[in-house]
Amino acid sequence: MKIAVEKGQDKTLLEDGRHYVTIVHIDEGKSEHKGIPFFAVRFENDEGYVSHRFYQSQAGMPSIVRLFEMAGIDVKEGKDLDTKQLIGKQVTIDVGERSYADPETGNERTLKQAINFLVS
Repeated sequence: MKIAVEKGQDKTLLEDGRHYVTIVHIDEGKSEHKGIPFFAVRFENDEGYVSHRFYQSQAGMPSIVRLFEMAGIDVKEGKDLDTKQLIGKQVTIDVGERSYADPETGNERTLKQAINFLVS
């Protein structure tokens, strides 16, 4: 079997701590459990990458707004945000782990994620 390696797939997960990163890719989808729309951002630098899902929900909107603001994109009430504007933007993030109970199995899962989006 031949397996193609695409650009960036040879990178490892970023270590916990603060990192200056570039937003290199965004995927869109719906959560597996409740069907809530989300976009997944891949943050990357020379040391590695981390991906983070931003859920378009009441609880998720503050993080979405903060990400856009930290990327230098103006956020105004009544104006739609376009995730494509985030590609290529540079931000500083803190990387850490979060544990939660999987809604389908009840088993504890741990994710490495981006938090605390800061002005670069």
